[in-house]
Amino acid sequence: MKAYIYLIMTVLFLASCEKAEELKYSHSANIFFQFNSGADRDSMVYTFAYRPTIPQDTVWLLVRLTGTRTATDRYFTARIEKDSSTAQEGLHYEPLKEQYAIPADRGWTYIPFVVYNKDKQLENRSVSAIIKLNPSEDFGIENPSIIRAKVVFSSKLEKPSWWDMWLGGYYSRTKHELFILTTGRTSLTTAGLDAPMNLYFTGILTTMLNNPFNWVQKNPAKGYVLTPVNEGSTDSYYFYNTANPARKMLLRKNNQINKYFFIDENGQEVN
Repeated sequence: MKAYIYLIMTVLFLASCEKAEELKYSHSANIFFQFNSGADRDSMVYTFAYRPTIPQDTVWLLVRLTGTRTATDRYFTARIEKDSSTAQEGLHYEPLKEQYAIPADRGWTYIPFVVYNKDKQLENRSVSAIIKLNPSEDFGIENPSIIRAKVVFSSKLEKPSWWDMWLGGYYSRTKHELFILTTGRTSLTTAGLDAPMNLYFTGILTTMLNNPFNWVQKNPAKGYVLTPVNEGSTDSYYFYNTANPARKMLLRKNNQINKYFFIDENGQEVN
């Protein structure tokens, strides 16, 4: 009798497993965005602040598949919700492609969202783009809560906690950007034992501020140039990287002391 009961239970167990496998692998194909867990799980934040010379970059948005994989490529499309986005096509980002593929025998792909670093206002504000997945002949979008991605990006720098200790009370994003450019560092420590190293880096910035023309000449590999604002005049220059000429800093001569100063975002001389 026990053997008979065990036989029935085994048959039922195998049948239930077979049913589960059938549900798992025959489920209709759907796509969704996958982000890290958390309150802002549908958002990605990007800043050009630490790489100000690059004209553009790519934010990779992970798209996953539910349902069966196939031996052939399958395709889907996505769109920008322009009414809900503050970013402008062409100025802040590259238009999306006509379609994207999930390759054969694979359960995921990426949407490469190309963002631009040519709007000077990105130093003062963030913009966002809302991207939504569309249903296609190959894929559905069964769960509407996970087919939306928000990309927030800017070129903003914020005053770090170590700034006053090594660079004094005056802070501007322009000086911060010049610090990163000249030293190759994005931070300093606040440890007193690190003073020789930190003062070395601040000294590099001071040397550049005292003679930016000399710095440009000695660092050709960095790709920066100084060009007159007005042809034939030596009163003011634009300082920019040739890879991203849309983002310029103003260098202006103070005739009273016969010295050039970078002009920050508030119209003040960088010192």
